[in-house]
Amino acid sequence: MLTSAAAPALDRAGLRARYLNNRNRSAELFALADPSAYVDRPIPLRHPVIFYEGHLAAFSFNKLCREALGEASIDAHLERLFERGIDPSDAADAARHERESWPSRSAVAAFGARCDSAILRAIAMADLTDATASPLLERAQAAYCILEHEEMHHETLLYILHQLPLENKRTAGRAGAFYEREPIATGRVTVGAGTATLGARRDVLPFGWDNEFDETHVDVAAFEMDVNDVTNGDWLAFVRDGGPQPSFWIERDGGFALRGMFETMPLPLTWPVYVTNAQARAYAAWKNARLPTEAEYHRAAFGAPDGRERAFPWGDAPPDARFGNFDFARFEAEPVGINAAGKSAWGVYDLIGNGWEWTSTPFRPFAGFEPMASYPEYSADFFDEEHVIVKGASPVTNRNHVRRSMRNWYRAEYPYVYATFRTVNG
Repeated sequence: MLTSAAAPALDRAGLRARYLNNRNRSAELFALADPSAYVDRPIPLRHPVIFYEGHLAAFSFNKLCREALGEASIDAHLERLFERGIDPSDAADAARHERESWPSRSAVAAFGARCDSAILRAIAMADLTDATASPLLERAQAAYCILEHEEMHHETLLYILHQLPLENKRTAGRAGAFYEREPIATGRVTVGAGTATLGARRDVLPFGWDNEFDETHVDVAAFEMDVNDVTNGDWLAFVRDGGPQPSFWIERDGGFALRGMFETMPLPLTWPVYVTNAQARAYAAWKNARLPTEAEYHRAAFGAPDGRERAFPWGDAPPDARFGNFDFARFEAEPVGINAAGKSAWGVYDLIGNGWEWTSTPFRPFAGFEPMASYPEYSADFFDEEHVIVKGASPVTNRNHVRRSMRNWYRAEYPYVYATFRTVNG
């Protein structure tokens, strides 16, 4: 069992509101896909769209009601079918998870409604913090786990739907995201030597995923870092010198366009480029530079010249739209370096928002790591040296996940995510 301080007071009304907000957003996002695409696999390395609609309901019911509270199954078959997603290494591995048929959408919807009823009843009436009854209930871990899980899947669903052909999406007139703007500052800054605090203490956060613990302090030498993320315009020069074409780009009329969520648009040269970790490393080498480590990201994002550390790059104010392009302010990126309110103490822009930031650090546990009771495989299954840490947030990362200790990760060659990068030297 994870060692922790006493649980904070449980805000049942807040939990209910957050759960309903999540379910409403899920419904809105699934509605973006035309019904004809419901069983399509826009990304061959992921399940079809239908899986995720069933998965969100099944995961929440399984974790909170069945496993934590010991309630009876609603539909054991669907609970197993939709229990967990996949992260195969290649298409051959993905083929092992193919199915000849899936339940009807109406059956999935009915299952989801029954799960919702059980979960809302539990949030209203059950003892969600009785760790003596189940370790999943310590500090309301199972309740917070299902909330953050669904919020994470909103981003997963969107980068999957991003790959759907436009004719299979209900765009509802959402075109017009394209615009260009020059950054406020350019070049590089020197980030001074100091200590970076990674992770968190278990008694500080109401909830954290197991890979966020325990708090770790790393001495970081001085280094130089790009003020802005690498842009499509920067990458275009790399392509012209033989570099690879990013997966979000489309060759058209002797040039390139960008595959947006709801439109194909002229390549926005001032937007951050979305690439794989392997591609980012190749670009950095081309520039005689490298990617930052996780600790260097922390030093640039949360450190300050006076030696103190901030909760966020901009200070201690809670995350909102003033500070960056996250929490569904847009479905697309925006030009780099235009948000002065969100810059770090060193003058580095967009460290949170506008795209996850690739690091060079493999996804590994901190000292003191213990698998979480409510989802023991959440991190442990990916400590395989094949996944790499990303930090920050994308345009469609929920503000609840904008915290200093939050760690995300993807395979180094995975091309579909909203991940950008910047280079460092030193």
